[in-house]
Parts: sequence; C-alpha cells; structure tokens
Amino acid sequence: MKKDYFDSKKNIEGLSLYIHLPFCESLCTFCGCNKRITKNHDNEDPYIQAILKEWSLYTQLFGEKPLLKEIHLGGGTPTFFSAKNLEKLIQGIVSESRLADNYAFSFEGHPNNTTEQHLKTLYDLGFTRVSFGVQDYNETVQKAIHRIQPFENVKKVTETARKIGYTSVGHDIIFGLPFQNMEHIEYTLQKTRELAPDRIAFYSYAHVPWIKGNGQRGFKEEDIPKDEAKRQLYERGKKILCENGYVEIGMDHFALPHDSLHQSMRNKTLHRNFMGYTSSYSPIMIGLGVSSISNCKTAFAQNEKNLEDYYQALKENRFPVFKGHFQTKLDIEVSKIILDLTCRFTTKINPDTFDSDALFNIFKGLEELKNDGIVEIENNQVTVTDIGRPFIRNVCMAFDPRLHAPQTQKQQFSMTV
Repeated sequence: MKKDYFDSKKNIEGLSLYIHLPFCESLCTFCGCNKRITKNHDNEDPYIQAILKEWSLYTQLFGEKPLLKEIHLGGGTPTFFSAKNLEKLIQGIVSESRLADNYAFSFEGHPNNTTEQHLKTLYDLGFTRVSFGVQDYNETVQKAIHRIQPFENVKKVTETARKIGYTSVGHDIIFGLPFQNMEHIEYTLQKTRELAPDRIAFYSYAHVPWIKGNGQRGFKEEDIPKDEAKRQLYERGKKILCENGYVEIGMDHFALPHDSLHQSMRNKTLHRNFMGYTSSYSPIMIGLGVSSISNCKTAFAQNEKNLEDYYQALKENRFPVFKGHFQTKLDIEVSKIILDLTCRFTTKINPDTFDSDALFNIFKGLEELKNDGIVEIENNQVTVTDIGRPFIRNVCMAFDPRLHAPQTQKQQFSMTV
C-alpha cells in the first residue's frame, strides 16, 4: 500500500468509512452481497478484532488521527452482531479518529433481529439514520426469496427507531422478485405508506447466479418477471411513491421533502459513492472488512473476498487488499460525468477529454438514447428526461470507453431495468 494512496491532505474535509459485516443466520436468495451464513455468534469478536486491526493499519498510514465524517455499517447483517459488540467496534474506530462537526453515522438493520438495544446503543454512539430491508410483504414472494418477515416486525422497529430519536428511517423495497406481480407491489407500497419511511430505496432485483452460484437458484427462471412485466412493476411503484409525496433522488431512491437526501439534491450537494447516496462529499472513502472497496478519487482498492484470506492478511500485518486500480485521467473525467448524471441528471461533455474513436462511440450511443426520448442534447450538454430517468444506467454506460473496448467481458454483473 503506497503512502500517497491516502494522502492526509485530502482528509481536510473528512473521510467516509464503510464497514462490511458479512454474517447472516440464513440465506436470502435475492441477495448478491458478500456474506457468510452461520448461526455461530462466536464469530463476532474475532471479526471485530480484525476490523480494528485493519483500521489501525490505516491510522498508521495517515500518521495522524483522521477526520471522520461518515460511518456506514453494511452487510451481510450488521444486527447479527450484539449491541455490545457493535459498541466495542464503533468505540474502537472513534477512539482513533477525530469527528467532523457534521458527521453522519448510519446502519442497515434486519427487522427480524434489530432490537431496541441495538437501536439505543447505536443512537447513543451517534447513529441517526437506519435502513431496514423490507423487499416485499407478500408471503409467496417472501418464501421464494427465503425472507419471511411480517409487517408487524417492520412496524415495530420503525416506530422504535423514531421513538429513540433517529432522524431518517429508510425502507428497502425490491421489484422484479420471483412470483412478484402488480398486486404485490401495490400492497407492499400501501403498507409502506402506513409507516411513511423518510427514505425508500426501490431497487431492481439483480439475478446473478453466474456470480453467486446456486444461492439464487431457489426458483425457476420463468418465475422471475422480465422485460415489460418488470418495467410495469417499476412504473407502478414509482407512481404510487410520487403520489404519496416522495421525490425521486438519482437512481433507485426516493425521499420525503424534509429528508436530508432531498435537501442535498435541491442544494446540489448530493454525492454518490460505494455506500450509495450521501448528503455531502468526502474525497476519501475507506472500506473495512471482507470484500469492502476503498476509493481515494484517483484509485480503487478491494479487500479479500474470502474471510480466511482476509484474516490471514491481517495476521501478517498487511492490508487485506487483493486488487485495485489506479485511475487514468480519462477514468477520472468519466467518473465526474457519471457522478453528475446519477446525482443531477445532467452533464457537460468536454470533447477534448476523449479521443476521436471514444467520442464517436459516445455520441452514437447518445443519439440512440435521444431518439428514444431518454436524453436531450444541446451544445454538448446532456440532460436526462423525466421518462429517461429509469434508464440512467444506460446513459452512464454510453460514456464509459472501457465498455467499448474489445477485451470487455460480455457478461456483466447484472442487467439494467
């Protein structure tokens, strides 16, 4: 790990910290995340010790206590860990850091195992935002994805979080799940409306069995809504959300007007990184834990995906990074364009950024999108139309010269909507 990879001078604005907690007690067959299925909670303490060891390697690299602006606990299932162990983890991180004045801490909670103690402990540690994975309330769909989760459980944790003082409670909902139909989407969003979460992530189900193996083969291919049927599920869901006061935020996200995510969009300070959408910009994001990805604007690095390899690297007192990429000047410019599109739905093309072949491919792709009414183009300013917003990923792909390279793999991680 090069010392200038995370230049402390870039830390003036504060850094973001993503901590991956991979353990789950059971497998949800819709999930494409890195996880370890186990009911053995003796795994908690060794993993926390490993995270703190990794963090100490970073603080040594900085040579000073870093300014911490954001922490997000993701998974896996962060609430697999006891409240006491999560407290040990966060206290260990914060003790080696300085907190920014406007720091923001958040975590992902499973409605079935997030306790009042979890919520109270993390709130006392500075957490003010929590998101709960809902997915779908229909029993047939829940059985197919192995995620049995009654509405009463979601209601309980949502109300408890608000009672404790959380200022933003989010729900994650997925469209395109096996056996899901229009009635299911309408029912799920009707029940969601009763709880009025501050934020809603309305995701497309990514069916990627070629990456995750048999974990997503608990149902047949014909059980999954495709093409126009899936598209209609999204359109119906979006319409219901907008009719109930939610505002579309970038890709896949909706928020009520009072939420900080909506405010940052209006103020044009909305940012997106590997943690998703955030309300402010941090030049450095460090990923701790197995499979986590770090970003320092000019480079990316990903940790070992295998838990045992992750542990072994730390045992040898070395960073558990197994691959990375130093961005070229072109990569950085394309990243800026994609960030503009995903956060503001518009961007300005500087023709000098691209060579003639890349520029030809970009405008060829954009012309097709323009003909379909997805974008408008004027004086090299590209703006995504209202009807084009669901296809924002396709617009971003038009700008990526690596996708047009001959060596680009045919099979991508997942399909766009």
